[in-house]
Amino acid sequence: MITKEKLVEAVGADNVVYEPAVLDQYSRDISFVNTTKPACIVKPRNADDVKVIMKLANETLTPLVSISSGPPHFRGDTVPSTGGAIIVDLSVLKKIIRVDRYHRNAMVEAGVTFEELIPAAQKEGIRLNIPLLPKKSKSVVGSMLEREPVMMPKYQWDISDPVACLGLVMGNGEEFRTGQAAGPGTIEEQWAAGAVQKAPYGPGTIGWHRFFLGAQGTMGIITWASLRCELLPKVEEPFMVGSSSLGVLLEMTERLIRRRLPNECFILNKTNLAAIMAKDWPVDYQELKYSLPNWILFYNLAGYDYYPEDRVGYQTKDILGITRQLGVESARAIGRISANDLLKLVQKPCDEPYWKLRYKGACQDTFFLTINDKLEGFISTMNALADKAGYPVSDMGIYLQPVAQGTNVHCEFNLFYDADNPHEAQLVKELSRTAVKTLMCNGAFFSRPYGENARMVMNKDAANVQALNKIKKILDPNNILNPGKLCF
Repeated sequence: MITKEKLVEAVGADNVVYEPAVLDQYSRDISFVNTTKPACIVKPRNADDVKVIMKLANETLTPLVSISSGPPHFRGDTVPSTGGAIIVDLSVLKKIIRVDRYHRNAMVEAGVTFEELIPAAQKEGIRLNIPLLPKKSKSVVGSMLEREPVMMPKYQWDISDPVACLGLVMGNGEEFRTGQAAGPGTIEEQWAAGAVQKAPYGPGTIGWHRFFLGAQGTMGIITWASLRCELLPKVEEPFMVGSSSLGVLLEMTERLIRRRLPNECFILNKTNLAAIMAKDWPVDYQELKYSLPNWILFYNLAGYDYYPEDRVGYQTKDILGITRQLGVESARAIGRISANDLLKLVQKPCDEPYWKLRYKGACQDTFFLTINDKLEGFISTMNALADKAGYPVSDMGIYLQPVAQGTNVHCEFNLFYDADNPHEAQLVKELSRTAVKTLMCNGAFFSRPYGENARMVMNKDAANVQALNKIKKILDPNNILNPGKLCF
């Protein structure tokens, strides 16, 4: 164990926390992982501090768990799996290093939140491809490292987009840069030579960044990242399409993305849309929910610097032909919900309280990647499992997000529950475990497994686990980084 004196010497007394009440907050989250209290919290001020902490941890074999987002946490990846762990809280690394409109690129430290980066990017005329309604306290880097699905699939060329380059300290204590940032020279010297940290591949021909995406802090501690951005539109026209048939909306979504028409594009069931849009709980939520169709497709058209109205105009005409063929209608509002109001909400972090906590105070998410052809089958399976477990199907939220040019889709089931009701919490816990096992056996691809589900998913591929452990041995030879997570 690293002594308090060593930690204070490394980062200063104000950045080392031992108060029991604070440690208790880091010992649990809104998930079903076991409670484990950390030994202390340390808040590095820069990458050099991280290197010193990593060196001390290797010398004393002290587990380190890195965190960059504020509470609440949902997936168990930031709760220590072993006793005596030190939480490395990166939330004080708040520097927005660079925002570059010409190259459509932003570079930020690990503690920068969406609430902080979005206005800074807008000031320069660019925007980040963001996930649906992130928490105000959510770290941009943390979200991108976890490959959370982003809302503009036509700008996502690879599942790792919009991540470009990473600056990190590996578990062996060595500092490392991925992609174009690897060199030659320092970052500042690269800028002076006209280089931009935008391409993720390298050093060499390897996509090193992939070793750290979805790794839950088990391979290295990321201190900054550069992210690919897009131009800020001059004109935007959002629409919604409601239907009782999911198949029709999936077909429409596929046609829209294939023609590269919309920016934001996703599907919600009425439970989730009502949870997002309701203001007066619970009355407003129930009224909204029962006034909506079963499924709602949201999409947004955009025009940029040159002839923006003309661009949106021809896109609208193209889509009119699609809707006529499918027998649906694009509307600017459905019931009391305006497409423009929804657009304003999803282009920024979620207002408090976080939308997944508004209904019952807690939420368990089950999510995976699949293709359009299998979606309705998976949803029917999940409905059957919920019904058998005694969970009301009408209370289950569903979020469908096309990703990577629409080549596949992120399917997410949101199980809202009352954490203070032991019976309800146990029911959701068992349903979640059963759902992962059943859906996986039916072909769902769980690319981001968390908690106790992680081992069930990882153990389906022994060769992959063996390869990951070899990489882990190279990058983190003493197994100090978040031990117990994934297959480690």
